[in-house]
Amino acid sequence: MIRQAIIPLAGLGTRLLPLTSVFAKELLPMNGKVGIEYILDECIDAGIKEVVFIISKNKMMIKDYFYKDSFYKKIIKKKGDKRIISAYRKILKYKKMIKFVYQNKPLGTGDAVLKTKKFIKDKYFLMLLPDDLIIKKNCSKDMIRISKKNKCSVMASMKVKKNNVSRWGIYSVSKRLNKDNFFIKDVIEKPTIKNAPSTNAVIGRYILPKKIFSKLKNLKPGQGGEIHITDAIKKLINGGHKIIGHKFRGKYLDCGSMSGYVKSGIEIAKL
Repeated sequence: MIRQAIIPLAGLGTRLLPLTSVFAKELLPMNGKVGIEYILDECIDAGIKEVVFIISKNKMMIKDYFYKDSFYKKIIKKKGDKRIISAYRKILKYKKMIKFVYQNKPLGTGDAVLKTKKFIKDKYFLMLLPDDLIIKKNCSKDMIRISKKNKCSVMASMKVKKNNVSRWGIYSVSKRLNKDNFFIKDVIEKPTIKNAPSTNAVIGRYILPKKIFSKLKNLKPGQGGEIHITDAIKKLINGGHKIIGHKFRGKYLDCGSMSGYVKSGIEIAKL
């Protein structure tokens, strides 16, 4: 059973400047709801009971967002507004399932994941990247079902344009299970167009094994001087660990860039 999820939130959000010069990108609203709540709702619907946020001291406003109890209580006592009461109850629901760890130096996604080691109890856990929203279908729920059936790790996947492969982790396929699922043979973090093994990209949903922490602990910094989760995944594959690539059926939204953020708000408003 996969009951825990981790969400790396310590990034600087430079693609959304100047908005993120004073505001955490994960708290930017889309159609009247902050971005991180869409991710949390996906987790809850997928059966996740505990979520670990990885933040930095510069992103404390994320923690503050869920800990404004006294503020809400004063407003509710004064006004008794049903909408505010409902919003506060929702915040309390989120708060009960969230834990925080800190990554104060930007050393990569792999380093962020390693910070959560003390919290992860089960054999597998879910990781979601907040810049990647998948709407209309719960990708995490589908991946958990696939992981349970095949007793292995799963990563969300989609085809990308050849000239964009350097933005993603790109993988090659070893064996197809069906039209939407296949075993991954190898994965490369942000390859050049020339070195990319395909146009199959890993999207920000992962079901990873607890044993990945041992790979991360001994991993040397890679591209850009950062510790990449992709490099640890590669070591798992080379060691015989099976990982399924899952072609998800929902609609992908990139919320990490300015144009993507605007388009995401428009798409969500249509739901």
